[in-house]
Amino acid sequence: MPKLNLKNVLIAGSAAGVISGLVKLGWENILPPRTPERDAVNPPQKLLQQLGIPAKLTQATYHYSGQQLPWVSYLVHFGFSISFATAYAALLDKKVRVLTVDQGVPFGLAVWIAFHLVIMPAMKTVPDAKEQPWTEHLSESLGHAVWMWTNHEIASAVLHQIKNK
Repeated sequence: MPKLNLKNVLIAGSAAGVISGLVKLGWENILPPRTPERDAVNPPQKLLQQLGIPAKLTQATYHYSGQQLPWVSYLVHFGFSISFATAYAALLDKKVRVLTVDQGVPFGLAVWIAFHLVIMPAMKTVPDAKEQPWTEHLSESLGHAVWMWTNHEIASAVLHQIKNK
């Protein structure tokens, strides 16, 4: 098995995570996973509040183009995306094919199942999987597949470009 090149993995994972995070945000604008009522306190905000961070901070926003946007939620969103993209880039760099098959789509679906159907419901961050509407399952499952496919494509391209310099 090849030796992990941490610098290359961090570069590829960061680039992929930022781009795939933007893709996932765009996806959720087309197919919103939650109703406006359930999104009043979105899962990143609720998780942070469960960890003891006050709502004054978790609900903090910035204003742009006449809209209030949740910057703390975006930090969590992009932190999650960059973390998983970097882990995935490490798998690509080490050539762990069993976890990187089919351009990462199965990996993305596994992340959705783990977090949205098991971990977050168990923590009471989101409702139990059976109580989530089918539209949420559709948006999140397809969104995670496209998100990880994006991670695969970007991280693969960056790693390839770096190695061929």
